[in-house]
Amino acid sequence: MQKPLREQTGHWLDILYSGGVIRILEAIQDLIVISLCVGLFSFMLMQLREMVLSLLPPLEMQNVTSDILFLLILVELFRLLVIYLQEHRVSIGVAVEVSIVSVLREVIVRGVLETPWPQVLATCSFLLVLSVLLVVRVWMPPTFDGIDPEEKVSRRHHARYPAESAVQHSSPIATIFERAER
Repeated sequence: MQKPLREQTGHWLDILYSGGVIRILEAIQDLIVISLCVGLFSFMLMQLREMVLSLLPPLEMQNVTSDILFLLILVELFRLLVIYLQEHRVSIGVAVEVSIVSVLREVIVRGVLETPWPQVLATCSFLLVLSVLLVVRVWMPPTFDGIDPEEKVSRRHHARYPAESAVQHSSPIATIFERAER
């Protein structure tokens, strides 16, 4: 006698939701990120070699500046990957910082005076949005237990305005956030 379809598929669903498959997929994803880290680190070493060679005479400041900024972008991307490996999340702050440095690098390399004004206006608007996002993330509550990248800023704010902090901590909404942080 054949088992009902529900019993046949139940075994596969148990295996899928038991966590074994998910742990295997997370391990594979970590291996991919580690290989990206190794590749990025190797590329950073090659770029560092190119930068040192560009410092030899004749010295072209635009190329040197471009190489330095590109190396900083690579370092920030490496830091983003390391944070992902440690916390299994993408850091908004680091991603925004990489975007800002990338846009500024392009502006510096091309030159503001040689860029058409609509493109300069769009670039300024984009940088303004990224800056607002960078500032706003300080006031966003932490999304993971024990991870609060803006904890120092919060402590400084409470130290500067203790009366406001006491009123804020007595409100029901603050109590909910305190429970969520534990």
